[in-house]
Amino acid sequence: MTVLGFPCNQFGAQEPGSNEEILKFAQDRYQVTFPMFAKIEVNGDGASPLYTWLKAAKPGDIGWNFTKFLVSKDGQVLERFEPRTTPEEIAEALPSLLS
Repeated sequence: MTVLGFPCNQFGAQEPGSNEEILKFAQDRYQVTFPMFAKIEVNGDGASPLYTWLKAAKPGDIGWNFTKFLVSKDGQVLERFEPRTTPEEIAEALPSLLS
């Protein structure tokens, strides 16, 4: 399993920095080791094609940072988790989603 991070500044201007600044902050503050991609938009006319696809599979606008999607190895969007869902809650849900 791989976690991928996609910073977005559409929520309370929480990601105003450059891609390099965002990556450094995430690594220094949260010890992030997963791949971080360039800042994107996730809602509206400028939404990234990735998020257009994710939201087509699991509908609804993204309401806040840290919305998470579980995608299978073959590209099927299995589940959408809202921002307050913890990694532990996702881990508990994995057996039923991956069976």
